[in-house]
Amino acid sequence: MKKETINIFIPATVSNVACGFDIMGFPLDNPGDKMSFLMIPEKEVRITSITGADDIPTDPEKNVAGIVAEKMLKAAGFPFGVEITIHKGISPGSGIGSSGASSAGAAYGINRLTGDRWPVRELISFAMEGERYASGTAHADNVAPALYGGFVLIRSYDPMDIVSIQPPEELYATVIHPMIEVKTAYSRGIMKKNVTLHDAVTQWGNVAGLVAGLLMKDYDLIGRSMVDVIAEPVRAMLIPGFDDLKQAAMNAGALGCSISGSGPSVFALSRGQKTAEKVAEAFSETYAPMGIEFEVYVSGISLSGICETDS
Repeated sequence: MKKETINIFIPATVSNVACGFDIMGFPLDNPGDKMSFLMIPEKEVRITSITGADDIPTDPEKNVAGIVAEKMLKAAGFPFGVEITIHKGISPGSGIGSSGASSAGAAYGINRLTGDRWPVRELISFAMEGERYASGTAHADNVAPALYGGFVLIRSYDPMDIVSIQPPEELYATVIHPMIEVKTAYSRGIMKKNVTLHDAVTQWGNVAGLVAGLLMKDYDLIGRSMVDVIAEPVRAMLIPGFDDLKQAAMNAGALGCSISGSGPSVFALSRGQKTAEKVAEAFSETYAPMGIEFEVYVSGISLSGICETDS
């Protein structure tokens, strides 16, 4: 059913999930962005307000939400225009899917305004164009979890093939966001272009183990599989105190710990909320003496992803 106004909440997302570079991700219950969409008669995209973050352009041709909205309305023959407002609860450059939230949110909102013209799989392709503008690469490991909810595995990009995985009920995430910015484009740029066969085989085994652990609800296997021998060793140098954070999380009982997306956020997975809260305390105690402001979140895995709200 076509609507004239849409209000949505878009959750932050953890991507890569240690070993799953560009192919795995999941949404958090919190934090998240809010977006509103208003249908207008003028056949154009307007971003009328952005709150919660500085230096994000309202020019729709320089904003990932605007880019996605314009592509979708153009594909639909511009049956109407739209005004978009954005409240950022996810800091840009945080590593928990800020650009992905705006991109996926725009795809979801425009689709609802047009009467659900596209299936979710096609929404991902539109949303990836926002990620392409933000980072130079059209990756889906933030936008797909936001749109699907739960864990997702991107088996293939061409053709797009998304596998949705129901996470174990007791699985919780703890995320620490140091208040420094790591540009996704830079973090991707320092990655090695080639890896050894040994590292590739190790990574493949861990990805397979993580998927099997999630499906079997085998928490120990999940933890054993959260080992990244490709991205984490390179990107860890961008995050002050990363090794100490990881050790603190493991000492507090986490199943595993790694970098969220391109960083600087660091996440840990735990069995049960109490353990996740202990990890949060360990993160805070580790980072407090460093003189860098930070935020810590304890969250379940969002099963819904993006959802509509009253306001």
